[in-house]
Amino acid sequence: METIAVFEAKSHLSKILSSVQLGQEFTVTKRGAPIAKIIPYSLVEDPALTKLARQTLVSQCLLARAAAPVFDFDARAAIEEGRR
Repeated sequence: METIAVFEAKSHLSKILSSVQLGQEFTVTKRGAPIAKIIPYSLVEDPALTKLARQTLVSQCLLARAAAPVFDFDARAAIEEGRR
């Protein structure tokens, strides 16, 4: 996988896309930090990758849900407390 800067990607997009069409992958960087990947479209449509991405997303959501604080709030009790 080749690494290219945003300016280079913008300047040579047509050439880069031709290389991607042949199977090459690029990591686009901004100020040295990776910000995007340019990959062949066929990789995006791979069912195995789609399934893996879905499983990863679901597991990340479940982890976030488990880590979220749980609030024990009784609305009726709060209303009664406010009436006193």
